Amino acid sequence: MYSTPTLATHFARNTRVLRAEQPLGEDQMRAAAPSIFAEGKHTSRSERYTYIPTIEVLRGLRKEGFEPFMVAQGGSRVEGKAEFTKHMIRMRHAGQVQTRPEANEIILINSHDGASSYQMLAGLLRFVCCNGLVVGDVVENIRIPHKGNIQGEVIEGAFRVLDQFEQVNEHTEAMKALQLEPSEEIAFATAALALRFGERTVEDGGGHRPAPITAEQLNEARRIEDVGHDLWRLFQRVGENALRGGQPGRSAHGRRLQTRPVGSIDRGVSLNRALWMLAEEMRKLKS
Repeated sequence: MYSTPTLATHFARNTRVLRAEQPLGEDQMRAAAPSIFAEGKHTSRSERYTYIPTIEVLRGLRKEGFEPFMVAQGGSRVEGKAEFTKHMIRMRHAGQVQTRPEANEIILINSHDGASSYQMLAGLLRFVCCNGLVVGDVVENIRIPHKGNIQGEVIEGAFRVLDQFEQVNEHTEAMKALQLEPSEEIAFATAALALRFGERTVEDGGGHRPAPITAEQLNEARRIEDVGHDLWRLFQRVGENALRGGQPGRSAHGRRLQTRPVGSIDRGVSLNRALWMLAEEMRKLKS
């Protein structure tokens, strides 16, 4: 049984997201995620809490060749706190040679209200569908608490993640080369169904209710590029269907419905990482 990894932060469902094909300018980022530009910590934080200025970190990373292509910010119901809430930035390095259908991305997560440590994760953007993938346990995840002298650590951490992308690319190519039997595809999709919908208990105590869709539906391709029997395309099909929803199904009481997209950014990140780890386990079993 595979458990979904958890992040140290939880974005609310009213998250604002902006992604572009070209690097985002500061005016664009400010409109979508103003907490990136907060000039200090929220008043609820103590003297021991070290403020990490996200925009200064971002400007420093830009000098090193990193550019932002996506930003997101969670909301807040607390008056005056919206300018300090959790935010996420996905960046790429200018030194990348785009000869592959995926781009390596570094994911930054921070907040100024104590809700999150500063985090750096490895990700991939798949151009054909703009899926923002998140690498599982191949690359070290960098977490920096809001205390002490930390300015140098955040820049160093970005390069530590960047240096490990060669290993990520090797794992990706190995998934592309691995062919699966139809029964193995359904086994993968069945495990992914449990990751997406979890243990679903019937309200009247009558045991577990089935997922609203089948493993076969989770394995359906949405585009011609995803048709095939290699592990990489299976991972893409299952991941997109699990995260984006929109598939017809039935509730526990037989009512027709459409599966919902994953509304929380962190839930999406966690699920994506869990699916990557599931694919890695399949690769190891077949090697």
